[in-house]
Amino acid sequence: MLRFSSSRKVVLRSLLAASVAAASMSSMALDSVHFLVPGGAGGGWDTTARGTGDALKKSGLVDEVSFENLSGGGGGKAIARLIETADQSQDTLMVNSTPIVIRSLTGIFPQSFRDLTPVAATIGDYGAFVVRKDSPYHSFTDLAKKFNDNPRSVKVSGGSARGSMDHLVAAMAFKAAGGEARGLRYVAYDAGGKAMAGLLSGESDVLSTGFSEALALAEAGEVRILVMTGAERNSSAPEVPTLKELGYDAEFVNWRGFFGAPGLSDAQVAEFTDTLEKMYDTDEWETIRARNGWSELFKPDAEFVAFLENQEQVIGDLMRELGFLR
Repeated sequence: MLRFSSSRKVVLRSLLAASVAAASMSSMALDSVHFLVPGGAGGGWDTTARGTGDALKKSGLVDEVSFENLSGGGGGKAIARLIETADQSQDTLMVNSTPIVIRSLTGIFPQSFRDLTPVAATIGDYGAFVVRKDSPYHSFTDLAKKFNDNPRSVKVSGGSARGSMDHLVAAMAFKAAGGEARGLRYVAYDAGGKAMAGLLSGESDVLSTGFSEALALAEAGEVRILVMTGAERNSSAPEVPTLKELGYDAEFVNWRGFFGAPGLSDAQVAEFTDTLEKMYDTDEWETIRARNGWSELFKPDAEFVAFLENQEQVIGDLMRELGFLR
């Protein structure tokens, strides 16, 4: 008969527990997830999909991940592909963000989030307003007063076209401050870097951009952040106030999240959302999240749908006020 010392029994029990835990984790892991990215490499959608996929793979929550970039039609080409190949795309998650709402409203593509299966919002980036270091505006209150006195005297730049997110967030903020949103003088650039150059050269007075991008610009020492659009101050820049704490009833978040093919079962959606929720507790996710400066914004399934419906209503009303929708 074999006999083991007490110390060897402890070791064996530990090895057995580790083996059971590993087997349990393996059985809980998804076999595979294919990430569909509606834009090119290196953009916000691409970074979100690849960061999420890496965290899921390295943490053992998913066995295999793959990525596909499919640009075109403002994201519409990828949406159409996911709908057309729904039966073969049960393991696919398409990344998207607020533009799926805006571009659907404006008819850039005929589909909306209702033609897909909303799975979950996962991260968010807030809006922010940035001025040159030598700007006479030292608070958003100063800027709002100037705008209310003479809307045409304040030029706001953004790295996207009129009627897109940078424009809409600025219009929302000035409207909340008592101004006439339609009177906003918006200077459109085709990229954030060009909009920043326009600000520094004096072509505009303030830059409307994402909060994470604003942080990078401020760290370079050339600009100041006046305000951000979150519900509360962000720990990455605790000195930056929110619109709400300044007394303006406005809040905005550019979410990023994932959609499945139409017709996914409730069980499939639950498997995706459970896996994404578990990801937040992993060291692998925290490393990726911190590196990218992302804020966690988990809204699964029905909560995500309700959030999208509300955003569609709010953005639609603002776009109609600005004359971009009838």
